[in-house]
Amino acid sequence: MEQMQQGRALRRLIADLDDARGRREARAWKAEGTKCAGDLLGLFPCRVLVATDAWLAQHPSASTMAGSVVAVPPREMERMSRLQSPPPVIAVFDMPDTELPPRDGRNLMLALDTVQDPGNLGTIIRTADWMGVRHILATRTTADCFAPKVVMATMGALARVSVHYLDNLAAELIARHDAGAEILGTFLDGTDMFATPLPASGDGCIVVMGNEGRGISDEVGSTVTRRLLIPSYPPGAPTSESLNVATATAITLARLRFGGLTPKG
Repeated sequence: MEQMQQGRALRRLIADLDDARGRREARAWKAEGTKCAGDLLGLFPCRVLVATDAWLAQHPSASTMAGSVVAVPPREMERMSRLQSPPPVIAVFDMPDTELPPRDGRNLMLALDTVQDPGNLGTIIRTADWMGVRHILATRTTADCFAPKVVMATMGALARVSVHYLDNLAAELIARHDAGAEILGTFLDGTDMFATPLPASGDGCIVVMGNEGRGISDEVGSTVTRRLLIPSYPPGAPTSESLNVATATAITLARLRFGGLTPKG
């Protein structure tokens, strides 16, 4: 009877972590699958590791990285997971406590103004990791970085990139500008980013990216000190109305990291 109750409690916990409120109340989040969970084990405190006997036998060191290990049959994994193909492992991690980086205006950062699609957010975090961006500022209306779809899309990047949710992103950007940071944003009426000098490696810059449909809000946009344009090619040719926000983020970070001070022409 006790084992059955523990099983129900575990299923309920894992199910609750699909929901933002459930994650807040449990102070926990989950990663499903060998790649996703495996990349994060040892990097975040693992509250409980749920896996099949076969998976645990193939990954003996994983048991040493979790506070608790629960072996379950494959049919139980089917009941616990919402994925189409149930994974052999689910890791439940404690929610990390992250501190805002110093307002020293030194490092390249991102700021997200209501980026709501989990896939976009996950790709942005993964891109930030690749480009050496370790901190992302975000509005409370930005998607939750610990939502299962976001966690899957980051491919382990959450271990190296911290997302800081703020009640007032605009105020934080103003404070960081006052401390020496340059606030960049992409706009359709901006200056061609490939035809203007920008700080080498993007150091000391914060790149603001906006909502998928509305772009950067007026409040946050008012803090931007340099409005940039990602030009289409060739100039004047008919194109889509705008770029996907994750794609635009990747192009902008690449311009800053590898474009240096040299404008085209």
